[in-house]
Amino acid sequence: MKQWLTRLFGGAATSAPPPAHTSSPASPAPSRARATGTPAVDAIAPAHVDLAFYRWLTEAVRGDADASAEARILAELARLVVDPAAAGDLVPRVPAVLPELLRSLRDETVSGGELARQIARDTVLVAEVIREANSPYFRGAKPVTTIDGAVMVLGENGLRIVLARVAFRPVINMQGGRGTDRIVRAVAPRLWLQSDACALAASLLAPELGADPFEAYLAGLVLNVGLVVAFRVIDHLGLPVAPQSDAFCAALLANSRELAAGIASHWGLPAFVAAAIVRAGRPGTQPLAEALGRADLLAKLRLLLDQGVFAAHDEPLPTLLAGPVRRHFERLGQHGQ
Repeated sequence: MKQWLTRLFGGAATSAPPPAHTSSPASPAPSRARATGTPAVDAIAPAHVDLAFYRWLTEAVRGDADASAEARILAELARLVVDPAAAGDLVPRVPAVLPELLRSLRDETVSGGELARQIARDTVLVAEVIREANSPYFRGAKPVTTIDGAVMVLGENGLRIVLARVAFRPVINMQGGRGTDRIVRAVAPRLWLQSDACALAASLLAPELGADPFEAYLAGLVLNVGLVVAFRVIDHLGLPVAPQSDAFCAALLANSRELAAGIASHWGLPAFVAAAIVRAGRPGTQPLAEALGRADLLAKLRLLLDQGVFAAHDEPLPTLLAGPVRRHFERLGQHGQ
């Protein structure tokens, strides 16, 4: 994973030490405050959206857990925050075909025909590349039916995005995981939907904020890797449910961000990508972090609206989604079709 991500960015990546963790094994157990249902949309804020998203994400496996169980989970997450190599071992590796393709994308002497031949070796890649070329974002006057036509339509940046998407789907959407990973298997499809939408939203928002679209796209895919690790920890501790107390949810999400940043550094992504993951959604951040924070919120709102958790007429959604943001929000809806 680390090697192909380094190649993906072109040149040696600068690694950063994992960020300081927000909780530790010695942290007091989270409070037992409970939310009754979904947070009201009229009080919407990123924290409320995060809580609503977590509860929707864990709908099939949510339940009550005592304070000691919650503390055990958070203690293990805190340990992994300072051991990103161990955390990275809890997620799958990327397909072996990708490093060669990524090297080819950096080589200006490689023709589109050669790229098409390399992609044609993997039926999954063929389907994804043609599907993306026919998506509303790239769709031309005529449907694309061949891999050569798809390579021509997508261009280098489009291909990099498709390859990153194909690489990270099995990392996030762990449908092939162990049978004992009941919670991971339950949440993975929904988590992938949000990751996919977040990456797209980040790439759309990036140019407006002065960030690189592909770097934003990849950061959007990496953002939820820490959540995969968190849910695997719950499974490995033998807990039958994903705890739901407000304080636990907030702490788990915060630790998951730091886990994702640490894993990103361990995999060889540039330090500014890991920093953007930690600072996403905070005021006064760098352009990449701002794009990532907005994209994460926009993707969650899109999913929660589509799933009926929020309603389109509820305030302040019409105000929040006014202007250019509305166009990106609608684009996310088309992407999910």
